[in-house]
Formats: sequence, structure tokens, C-alpha cells
Amino acid sequence: MKKLFEHRLAWPIVTLLLLLILNAAFNPSFLHLEWRDGHLYGSLIDILNRAAPLMLVALGMTLVIATRGIDISVGATVAIAAAIAAWMIGGALVVQNGVATHVSRFPMPVAIAAALGVALICGLWNGVLVARVGMQPIVATLILMVAGRGIAQLITDGQIITIYYAPYFFIGSGYLLGIPFSLFIVAAVFALLWWVVTRTALGLFIQAVGINPAAARVAGVRSRLITLSTYAFCGLCAGVAGLLISSNVKSADGNNAGQLMELDAILAVTLGGTSLNGGRFSLAGSVLGALIIQTLTYAIYSMGVPPEVNLVVKAVVVFVVMLLQSPEFRQTVRGLVFRAPVGARS
Repeated sequence: MKKLFEHRLAWPIVTLLLLLILNAAFNPSFLHLEWRDGHLYGSLIDILNRAAPLMLVALGMTLVIATRGIDISVGATVAIAAAIAAWMIGGALVVQNGVATHVSRFPMPVAIAAALGVALICGLWNGVLVARVGMQPIVATLILMVAGRGIAQLITDGQIITIYYAPYFFIGSGYLLGIPFSLFIVAAVFALLWWVVTRTALGLFIQAVGINPAAARVAGVRSRLITLSTYAFCGLCAGVAGLLISSNVKSADGNNAGQLMELDAILAVTLGGTSLNGGRFSLAGSVLGALIIQTLTYAIYSMGVPPEVNLVVKAVVVFVVMLLQSPEFRQTVRGLVFRAPVGARS
């Protein structure tokens, strides 16, 4: 049992289970799943679907943090990708053969490719500043965090772009085999990433760069290229998240899309057991962390907690979980609990 709770995923799993039990206690129908209109409906499905964008961003952030970096521009990248896709698709109302239909301004595959391409460029920009120019990661990504939000607002002209093209909605709100399509996207990215870091040498290289970049370079690891690639992949994941969000809400808001998502992604990664000092990382833990955050948000709103204390409650839960994950804290508590009384030492 002791070894079980010392596993890096033990406390994230326990936290998620406790949150699920809490939701079920306040909402008896929380665990109820219903098959309706060929789809699965229920609170659990809703949590999974809404957590999909955060899971994607957290997966990209995991690799960046594993190389001892950070990317606080993912929220802006989400907004840029969503704005580009919404602007290129739009959905003008056209009457064809007496029937009013919405037609995309550009072919949807072109719009998706453009949005993901720009998101990839954003990631590459951060990677170049960190790996080639030598900027501190938080400073390098802060540049895009500020400028990227402005770029998104320029694309949308400071307005909310509404999307009317129905086929685009399938990405974020469609169902496949009765399950939200967004979960298939997350599963595909996770499976590909897991295979790459566990079945190739890339996982070891990322750990080596995160533990000691200088020693990794001396050992022949192309640390700059690996760092550049992780930032590029993180930007791409943020781009996919932007597509999911804009497709789900059927619009793009350059000011609010992806707002504070970078903080949630960092929280999800750390909750999952990835070390901010680099080297040690867990893809499954990051997914669990994203689910914890979304389940906690659902619990806060379902229990009627005022929105203004949402962030405070979230911070307290994250603080407690991080303390429980700390070996030093657990050792201190164990020493206080099992410390023998002074009189018993004579």
C-alpha cells in the first residue's frame, strides 16, 4: 500500500476520485449516463468534452516543462488559431435553388491547415527565442502572450466572429460512435506522443535536456533542436485546442478565447507529477490534471459557489494536492505524527 501511494499518479487519481464523489453527493444524477439520439449524454461526458482543449494544451506544455522551460503564450496561440479559422470559414448565407445555406469563405481543410500552421509558427517563434537567441523561457513566451492577444484582436477586428458553417461544428461538438469527437482527437495525440516518448530515444533525450542541458550537449544530444521542437509541438497543440473551442462555441473571440488557459495548463501538468525543474514528466498525469481542474470547476458551479471565489477554491485545492505530492512534506507530517513523546524517550 505504501508503494502504491508513492506512485506519481496516486494522488492525482485519488484527488479526481474524491472530486467525482463530491459531485455525486451534491448531484444524485451526476454519474448517470443516457443514450439519446445516438449519443451518450451525462455530466461525465460533458466534463470530458470540456476538458479536451485543456488536455491538449497540457500535453504540449508537458514536453516544454520537461525541458526546463515554460510557455505562457498558449492562451494567445489558442485565440490566434481560433480567430484565423473563424475568419476563413465564416459561413456566409447563400440562397441556392431556393434554399438558404451557409457557405464557407475558404474550404474548411484550408482554414484548418492555416490555423494550425500559424499556431506551429507561434511555437517555433518561442522555440527560436529560447533555444537559439537564449532568452529565458518566461520572457520569450511573455512576448507572444502580449502580442499574440493583440494579433488575435486584429484578425477579429475587435469583434466576436460568429461561425455559421455547420460541418465545422463537428470538430468540437460532434459525436463519433456516441462519444464526443474531441476525445478521439485527444486520444490520437496522446497515443502518438506516448509512442514517441516511450518507444524511441526522444523521451530519454527530453529527460536529459531537462536534467542538465549542458551535459546533454556534451553527450551528443541536440538539445537546442529538441527544445525548439517541444515549443513547436506545444504551439501546435494550442492550435488544435483553438479549433475545438471555436467549433464548440461556434465563434471566435480574440480577447477572451484561451484566457488564463496557460495557467490551467501549468497547473494540470504540475498536478500530474511533472517536475518544474525539468527531466521528470508524465503524459498520463497531465491528462489527469486537466480532468481534475475541469471536474473541480464543474463542482464549484454545480454547488452554487459564487464565481468570484472560483479561482480561490481552485488555488486551495491545487495547493493541498501539491503538498500531498511532496515527499518532503509527507516525511515531515509522518515525523510529527509518529514522533515519540518526550517522556517515552528516557
